[in-house]
Amino acid sequence: FYDDVNFIKRGWINRNKILLNNSEKLITFPCIKASQNKLINQVEIDTSSKEFIKTKNTIYHAYSKATYFDQVFPIIDEILTDKYDSIAGLAIKSITAVLDYLSIDKKFHKSSESFSSSKGLKREERLKAIVKKLDSKCYINSIGGVGLYNKEDFKKSEISLRFLSPTINEYHQENNRFVPGLSIIDVLMYNKPVKVKELIKQCKLI
Repeated sequence: FYDDVNFIKRGWINRNKILLNNSEKLITFPCIKASQNKLINQVEIDTSSKEFIKTKNTIYHAYSKATYFDQVFPIIDEILTDKYDSIAGLAIKSITAVLDYLSIDKKFHKSSESFSSSKGLKREERLKAIVKKLDSKCYINSIGGVGLYNKEDFKKSEISLRFLSPTINEYHQENNRFVPGLSIIDVLMYNKPVKVKELIKQCKLI
């Protein structure tokens, strides 16, 4: 979890999209004095605000009739009821809780705890340092990093750089048309766990 890099305002750290009335709906979890001059783990989340409660209620009403609502909403409710020091805590909890629900076992690190010594290095140099500290030979970045990182540059450090390109396949959303690119919340609400795992595996490494 890259929690000690700069927060991105109007990015996806505290926002996502859900399905509401057959259309995509942007939801935002309010933060206190959010700034791109702060690190993600320094940005507080305002869990007591009316906006936070409204967002939680919006999720509830958007999916109250979804196929797997009874199984999935209690997980969301627990995530949104816990207390966090920062938006990083909420983001981390949301990921680990979903993986627990799907019975996917992964080992995690926080960059602020496990790789704090590499903080201050240039963006790509820090990633290389983290990969080497984990005694790995491969680093996989989201597809958005294609314009940021160079495969040949990583190769010079004996690291294979790959990019994860997701494939968004349709699933039944209980409406007349499929709305792609929504939060994992939507996927969980309309698919049983085994199907969710199939869907998230549908991607390409380039």
